[in-house]
Amino acid sequence: MYNGQEKDEKEIEAMNLIDKAETLADKGEGEKAIDHYEKAAQIYLDIGSYIKLSEIYIQISKKIARFKNIHQAIYRLESIIRKTDELKLDEISANLHVQLGTLAFNINDWEVAGESWKKASEELYKSDPEEYANLASILLLKAGQALERSPTKKNQGKRLILQAIMKINKFSEIYEMEETRANQLIDMKDYEAAANKFCAISNYFREAFDNLGNLIDEEESKDTMLNAKARFTHFIAEYLTVAGLCLRASNDRTFNERIKTMGNEAIELFQKAISIQKEYLFEKKSDFDKEILYRITFDTMLLEITQEMLGIKTINSIDYLLSNGDEHKVLFKKMKQTPYFNITKRIQKVGIRNAFDDLLKVHLGHFEFIKNTLIHLFKQ
Repeated sequence: MYNGQEKDEKEIEAMNLIDKAETLADKGEGEKAIDHYEKAAQIYLDIGSYIKLSEIYIQISKKIARFKNIHQAIYRLESIIRKTDELKLDEISANLHVQLGTLAFNINDWEVAGESWKKASEELYKSDPEEYANLASILLLKAGQALERSPTKKNQGKRLILQAIMKINKFSEIYEMEETRANQLIDMKDYEAAANKFCAISNYFREAFDNLGNLIDEEESKDTMLNAKARFTHFIAEYLTVAGLCLRASNDRTFNERIKTMGNEAIELFQKAISIQKEYLFEKKSDFDKEILYRITFDTMLLEITQEMLGIKTINSIDYLLSNGDEHKVLFKKMKQTPYFNITKRIQKVGIRNAFDDLLKVHLGHFEFIKNTLIHLFKQ
């Protein structure tokens, strides 16, 4: 610990270093300037002056941004960030990560840009969840959009975009709690209450869908918008379908009209989700995204299940999936190789009850618990 006089002397030393750093920066000697800034930062760290420390690192990031060699700037900024991360200076690190993300984005380094903005989002949220909630969500959206351009991390980017939109619409935590509660209600055999929870979740996604235009520029990011529209349309329909299945499990005929209304809406939405994904896939000549192939055939399977649940045949789900694309035989061949496509064919051939065993064998993501529970109920 420093006494009062020693602390004053150290502050004077730090200010002198900052003055020298400014002079060097004005002369275009950025690297030397940053060395002096870092020495001053170490002094402020030693005497516990974190406000001054924050100011210095902001100055450092500004000076680095002026480097003519962006790759050198990125390298230098990364070395600074390692120090602030080590010191657990979350807010300072977040600001530096924002700067790093911008530099990397400017040279089309999508992975560094995306990971930097993602890290900034996490650090801001950790620093003050209430104050930085909106900024952290926007940075997460930027991170997702950057990573979506990466050939190796595009799927991670898509997931981050969805997470960000849910956070911006302020229902990510509520959605998870509501789903957990709905699962508990199914276990308690309170199917009507569970259905109400799933309907509420469906509405959260509906509100998020309506807000997409305010978050994503469709002209600049067509693929991002198509992906987001398809995913949220799917979620709206999926939760409506599960809500209807819960009401069916109750064996209460007074719910029949409600089941029919939800089911018909879900049928329309699944068709819409399939059409959006086909629009995206038709633009690709090869190298089709396996995740989207699974997703579009999953929607096709749910379209068939929903019609079976209602006991109606509005549309042939497989014909709808494979329509309007004679020139896309390679794509359709890959769709036919997915497990969801084969289960859909099985349901069409033998009916839903005779396809339960096939459904039990295939993984349905976060609906696995619900799937197993409801299928066993319907088999009784």
